[in-house]
Amino acid sequence: MIRVELPGNTPVDWEDWDTPLTQFTEATGLVTSAWDTAGVRRIGPKTGSRLASLLARSRLWDEDGPGTALERTLVEAACASGECGSAQFGGLRVCAQPLLLRGEVYGVLVFGWRFADFSSPLECERIAKQIGLAGHLLWNEVRLDAPVSEGRMATYAALLGTLSNTLDRQRETIDDLTRVNRTRELFLATVSHEMRTPLSALSMRIELLLRTIPDLPPKVVSGLESMRVHVRQEAGMVDDLIDAARTLTGQMSITRSPIALGQVLRDAISTVETFAHTKHIRMLVTPSDYGDAIRLEADGRRLQQVIWNLLFNATKFTPEGGLIRITIGRTADTVAIDIADSGQGIEPDDLPHVFGAFNLQQQDNATGLGLGLYIARRIVELHEGTLSVSSAGRGQGATFAIRLPVAPG
Repeated sequence: MIRVELPGNTPVDWEDWDTPLTQFTEATGLVTSAWDTAGVRRIGPKTGSRLASLLARSRLWDEDGPGTALERTLVEAACASGECGSAQFGGLRVCAQPLLLRGEVYGVLVFGWRFADFSSPLECERIAKQIGLAGHLLWNEVRLDAPVSEGRMATYAALLGTLSNTLDRQRETIDDLTRVNRTRELFLATVSHEMRTPLSALSMRIELLLRTIPDLPPKVVSGLESMRVHVRQEAGMVDDLIDAARTLTGQMSITRSPIALGQVLRDAISTVETFAHTKHIRMLVTPSDYGDAIRLEADGRRLQQVIWNLLFNATKFTPEGGLIRITIGRTADTVAIDIADSGQGIEPDDLPHVFGAFNLQQQDNATGLGLGLYIARRIVELHEGTLSVSSAGRGQGATFAIRLPVAPG
């Protein structure tokens, strides 16, 4: 793969030009090449006619050949002026067209090597001597090759200009996206530091006040506990924003290692139990050993995040005294985790949108950014699994189904 730096340090892959130039050459019969600004031919010469194939067998386009020298001169002029140019090699016309990105030249397309009108045996003899061919061989091909008039060459040049403009606009778009991604990465790093750090400090101070100062008035304790909840919610939303941004840019990743599914489930359930107890919601796990015998190659922290998110949502949308069932199963190649609640359920029209980003549930005073399920599905997909949802409708509860592949062994 041939890569150079475009203006603005944007890499260009010259192989991107290979197919378009091949198609242009075949359609027009012209000879085409792509040069960089250092005077190095990156692609070509591509030939599209019997005459061009004969010329390619001569020394015309050798490194020290006269055709290469002529093309290099045209390239230098186009790089210096940013304008198209042309020259003659005997009766053969050669054109050059600069490639521009944001007004700066990053390469030149050279095309042509065709007669504008019918040539003669004498002219072919002169050209043949310069490039090491037999004059009669060149004449035999030239007399069978239709000339390319000035008007047709202008049409070909316009077609090539449209082609290059399209590809260069795509490169500008890619350059813009690259800069946006870099800005996003900087923003994420800033958010991570500037928002997480003070939230962590605030959380620590609240914990210290609750743990170290005895005999606080009940109203103060209640206020501090409320503050602790809100700080945790804010920290969770910051984490969700960062995870969602990484998902959108393809930067989220997982680190696999051998894990015990039972421990992951216990850790996830323990973070939700207090919330569930305040609403008198029962959690029933089947089998009772939490699937301790099941081993996976997975990212335990991320998988715990998925299960916690599903349990938290189930608890949030299940009324007091409800039930959440967690069912674990395994086949020869799949681990199944189903989380079913007796909550408010999901309308059929809303099911396709459950896993969308910023899809915030409006009923029952839902809080958050609506990113949890969006992130959860992506984490499961990174494990090459699936996350789906089903519900019989409003008031009928919902079931979220995780399916994870198990490596044979």
